[in-house]
Amino acid sequence: MKIIKLMISMFAVFLITACGNQTTKKTSTLDTTKKQGFVKCGVSQGLPGFSNADAGGNWTGIDVDVCRAVAAAVLGDATKVKYTPLSAKERFTALQAGDIDVLSRNTTWTLERDAAIGLEFVGVNFYDGQGFMVRSSSGIKSVKDFKNGTKVCTNTGTTTELNMADFFKAAGVTYEPVVFEKADEVVQAYDAGRCDTYTTDKSGLAAQRTKMSKPDDHIVLPETISKEPLGPVVREGDGDWADVVRWSLNVWIEAEEYGVNSSNIDSMMDSKNPAIQRIVGAEGTKNGAALNLDQKWSYNIIKQVGNYAESYKRNLADTGIMPDRGPNALWTKGGILYVPPVR
Repeated sequence: MKIIKLMISMFAVFLITACGNQTTKKTSTLDTTKKQGFVKCGVSQGLPGFSNADAGGNWTGIDVDVCRAVAAAVLGDATKVKYTPLSAKERFTALQAGDIDVLSRNTTWTLERDAAIGLEFVGVNFYDGQGFMVRSSSGIKSVKDFKNGTKVCTNTGTTTELNMADFFKAAGVTYEPVVFEKADEVVQAYDAGRCDTYTTDKSGLAAQRTKMSKPDDHIVLPETISKEPLGPVVREGDGDWADVVRWSLNVWIEAEEYGVNSSNIDSMMDSKNPAIQRIVGAEGTKNGAALNLDQKWSYNIIKQVGNYAESYKRNLADTGIMPDRGPNALWTKGGILYVPPVR
């Protein structure tokens, strides 16, 4: 009798555990995105070349194209994106709260962000470094020319603040931080003469310079004081979704390496090169199934968004923001842009 009672008790515990596991099972972001029909993307509050909205509310930029690529892969339509502009201070909270599902907002990959606050970086879409902008009339030609009491404008809630503190401490120069939550507030304060210099990622300086009343009156100093690998971020613990965003980024970059672009992809479907066949999702390839996507996931990205080079050209080179790709050239062309193979 005791054995029977014990078996009944164990069975009851099994049922409770099984039911509990079923009720607490989370719906993946991938499933939710397919059901809702759009990608929830967090972007900047306006950074030309990276994520910026025009007067009609149309978003463009190299960070925006990451989200468009994900939408093309998951939904077959790169336009199916809902953009949420976020300040540097708001961005991680919005991602953790589920207000967005991808953060593609010139965000630096660091140990603390990756390991300590429940985020997962899935790659790098822009290699950058922090610099300083000054007025041409200041006579400052190098960071070595900064004097004690230098007033520095920057954004709060960023690695920029930390790098700035490290730099001035190492240089033995005192400084006065003038910080704002919104990027436009920083630009306005610097442009109005409230600071001696403005510091952020060099790409940001180049982009924000276009917003100033007299852009030609300002120069970016030659020194780079930090490493800033910028890339898309998702919530930790959602592996299927992380894989989709990661490989949407990877195929976007690898397509350039193999010369596959939005104009020639249809002809590339007949390529005899196995690597190109995998990139374009030619008949017989099965990469889509591994991501719980259809076979056209990568074709849709390249056809609708283009490859990385196309995105860089229209958003950064043709606009004059950053004509020289520098480290963001492919590894085969003197840069450090390198991704795992799509296979």
